[in-house]
Amino acid sequence: MKRGLLLAAWAAASVLAVPAQAQVSADWVRAHETFLAGDELRGRGSATPDEAIAAAYVAAQFRGFGLQPAPGMDGYLQKAKIVRLQLKAPITLTANGVAVPGAVLLVGDGTGSEGIARLTPAKALSRMAPAAVMLITGEMPVMQLYRLARSFKTPRLLLVRESAETQAMLKGLHGEPRLPGGLYGDSREPSPSIVVLPAAAFDALATEKEPKVALTVPVEEKIITTTNAIGWLPGSDPKAGVLLLSAHLDHLGVQADGTILHGANDDASGTTAVLELARTLAAKGKNKRGILFVAYGSEEIGGYGSTYFGAHPPVPLDQIVANVEVEMIGAQDPKLPAGTMMMTGFERSTLGETLKRHGALVTADPYPEQNFFQRSDNYSLAKKGVVAHTISGWAVVPTYHSKDDTVANIDIAFMTRAIQSLVEPLHALANSDAKPEWKPGGKPE
Repeated sequence: MKRGLLLAAWAAASVLAVPAQAQVSADWVRAHETFLAGDELRGRGSATPDEAIAAAYVAAQFRGFGLQPAPGMDGYLQKAKIVRLQLKAPITLTANGVAVPGAVLLVGDGTGSEGIARLTPAKALSRMAPAAVMLITGEMPVMQLYRLARSFKTPRLLLVRESAETQAMLKGLHGEPRLPGGLYGDSREPSPSIVVLPAAAFDALATEKEPKVALTVPVEEKIITTTNAIGWLPGSDPKAGVLLLSAHLDHLGVQADGTILHGANDDASGTTAVLELARTLAAKGKNKRGILFVAYGSEEIGGYGSTYFGAHPPVPLDQIVANVEVEMIGAQDPKLPAGTMMMTGFERSTLGETLKRHGALVTADPYPEQNFFQRSDNYSLAKKGVVAHTISGWAVVPTYHSKDDTVANIDIAFMTRAIQSLVEPLHALANSDAKPEWKPGGKPE
């Protein structure tokens, strides 16, 4: 048998042993984690066959729990094509026609740029009409600078001096630039490029008086397929609305040097939570509201699974009364009370307060400066008006996006208690008339 068939057979056999009871099982938490974050799934790289196997596993579990295909679907899998850009050769940066050594593309839209470079402190960028090409000095996080630059028609190219932060970002991207992609058929918005220069090259360029700079970014398109797994627990009252419980099932896959980034916490833990919530809530019987359980693909490369779901929902989005995304609940945050999870954007809506009233161990995000509300799959739906938040354990855990994010570093006991704390609150919400609402100014524009 081929590898995929063997894994699918393992998954199908495993569902037969799942006990039909409304209690989260530490054994099954560990079992799901061990499979999803095991060597065999090779880190579940976004839109890869490994991600597809993970989705098939989740779908098999949904079927075993008695969930149905979602309305309008004839199965449990939803697939979407993605167009991605990738470098086909190294970038070239020149100043006055001479190549600048050591230039590394950090982020960009795959297009080249040229213009007269001007040296500008980062703090001044928000108070002036910037040039097409800017050398940026001063203290400002690179991604904050990027978001600021996106608000301008120019600059098209930002040149920054190498720093500990840029080195950390490049390490987090595993040496590959963050190039844009998109769902097949969708248009892409242009965005500026950020190029990191070694200190000596940057300083030399900064001494020249408005040098003419040109950037060439040779790219090619690649079409890949991502997979969402969707299960449906019908409700007794079609007019009561729908709950959406979700997580992303992909991670960073196998790196160029052969290292597997297993993603046990990010986000096999969230996928495991969705599976255990599906099993326990299904065991409780029919609720007033229907519940959709979704494991998205391709969150790590741009949230494409959730974006596609939002554009092709099996139920109208205005019927979804709330979305709870679960991500990285494999470890306890030392800033939070024991057993407690954080909810991103807690203050934006009444959802967190509603769940807390019924015993959910959730509280406000202690890292507002990290903008986590905008950095998970909940945001795709929040932008469309759905009250959607992400629940996490330790969102800045040291194993994040590293080879150490393995099952050995997961706190199974914490995960089990955390998931269990969500069962009754979600069951109560699924059987009530309560409808979480955005607070004034809370809904993202």
